[in-house]
Amino acid sequence: MTTAMANHAAAKATFQTIAAYRFVRLNNLATRRQQFYERGRALELKGTILLAPEGINLFLAGRVEAIRDFVTELRAQPEFAGLPIKFHGVEHQPFNRLLVRLKNEIIPLGRPEICPEVDTIPRLTPRELKALLDEGREVVLLDVRNDYEIEVGTFVGAHAAGIRHFRDFPQAMTAFPEEWKQRPIVMFCTGGIRCEKAGLVMQQAGYHQVRQLDGGILKYFEDCGGAHYRGDCFVFDQRVAVNPDLRETETAVCFHCQAVLTPADQKRSEYNPPHSCHRCYRTPQEVLADTIFRREAALQKVSQPLPGSQPYDNIRPINVPARLDGAPVIEVLTTLLGHWGATYWRDELVAGRIYRDGHVLGGGERARAGWRIEHHIPHTREPDVSADIRIVYEDEWIVAVDKPAPLPMHPCGRFNRNTLTYLLNAVYRPEVLRPAHRLDADTSGLVLFSRNRQVARRIQPQFEQNQVEKWYWARVSGHPLLDHFVCDQAISDQPAEGGRRVAASVGGQAAHTEFRVITRHPDGTASVECRPITGRTNQIRIHLAISGHPIVGDRVYGQALPTDDGTGDDATQSIGHSPLKLHAARLAFKHPFTEQRIEIESTRFCAPY
Repeated sequence: MTTAMANHAAAKATFQTIAAYRFVRLNNLATRRQQFYERGRALELKGTILLAPEGINLFLAGRVEAIRDFVTELRAQPEFAGLPIKFHGVEHQPFNRLLVRLKNEIIPLGRPEICPEVDTIPRLTPRELKALLDEGREVVLLDVRNDYEIEVGTFVGAHAAGIRHFRDFPQAMTAFPEEWKQRPIVMFCTGGIRCEKAGLVMQQAGYHQVRQLDGGILKYFEDCGGAHYRGDCFVFDQRVAVNPDLRETETAVCFHCQAVLTPADQKRSEYNPPHSCHRCYRTPQEVLADTIFRREAALQKVSQPLPGSQPYDNIRPINVPARLDGAPVIEVLTTLLGHWGATYWRDELVAGRIYRDGHVLGGGERARAGWRIEHHIPHTREPDVSADIRIVYEDEWIVAVDKPAPLPMHPCGRFNRNTLTYLLNAVYRPEVLRPAHRLDADTSGLVLFSRNRQVARRIQPQFEQNQVEKWYWARVSGHPLLDHFVCDQAISDQPAEGGRRVAASVGGQAAHTEFRVITRHPDGTASVECRPITGRTNQIRIHLAISGHPIVGDRVYGQALPTDDGTGDDATQSIGHSPLKLHAARLAFKHPFTEQRIEIESTRFCAPY
């Protein structure tokens, strides 16, 4: 396309684009910015104007009359008199908005000693370059654009600078062949501005015959068409790329990774705008693996050291229920938290550690329903736990983790910060994960969490209505006589002293567990698969004890069969003690939103106990 043809096309077009730059010393940048912005808005122009102490760089588009007025006013300023401008007619506005920005440099390089407004390198016109190439003259063609631009098109035989950003050019130059310092070099870019600085950098490094293509590729297209050029030219607007006729092509840019995509790339199965292309597409498995890696790294960070193992002032809330309305505070404490003992609470009151609304309570005050009483425990240091938490599955609705043991689920007893929920919420903040069920502190394995209340309302009923399939592995004492056996002994709905659940001789909650022997070990123990059909507290532990095969390491139900008046110590095992050999190995449930059956497996053990 000749200059005359381009001007004719621009005159007929509804819109025009202009591109221009000039290296010139500018001052009063804030004032200039406001003036450019106000005038651009008045003329309904869109695009970008960059202003810096070293000059101006602009890409604008608007209606033909508006562009003409803007250019006339711009060139009337002494700094921009005779400013070379590239015009191109287009059928639609290629920019979304008008931006006028102040920068340290109009083309970032990070080399303040490079001053194109003072120094320059020799230029070669497009027609001179075409003649040189027509004659087959020996010359090094150097493309100083970014790699993703070069993929769209470049001159035949051109060498890529090998950069992702123009700031990388000085470093990339160190890899150029030493012989280039004595050879003729013609460098080029889209419009010429990058060559202004790149050429000076090369001159300072000892390259003696460096010239730049005046006006860049776009000027070459305008004057010489596509001779000696293959492909299109990437441009930084919604057109993405133009061909040698300066017409918009079907080239696109991936919204996610900014890769340049040819029409063939856009036909690939991985192209799913605006989410992915073949360059950035990852399978769901790859995405999940990356998420798990990041989550587990964050968990390691928050658990080293364990947050509760460092002394801190612990404040534990106690909410007064309606049934204790009007009762003395000491009665509220001993009723709700009687396992601590009345003497303990009297001592805490005397020590001034019981508060309400910032005021110390003496114990004789009459509590009201809804009160929030605070128990302040100074210099708290919680026992150590295992923090080897593993993420098994995650999507935007649910999270499944593989819990180690010992590790309490919730704040309770001696534990507040050294708990599963505390550690997870420290990583997922500001989200608050809600467990859909629970495991004992000494039981390891899978726990499912909802990521918000809406999800919890959909997943929780599945557990309450026994619609979730659960598989556990247990190591039990003795060898069961049958390979398959069942226990359906009801379990008391009220805990006995010490918090231990017991088998109910009359009434109680219906409970049903199915067992399958996997291995009978020479040491007199057996590995058993357990399937709790109902979901009662400590159900598997109680049913195995009733069956005469308590779980190895079970200090509560392993010493003797539980009875209605039995006692037990359900305190969390300490690190290093013989662990409870019970592991939640597999869960199957209906996804709360897709309603597909989801089955997740523990990653902690590759085989049953």
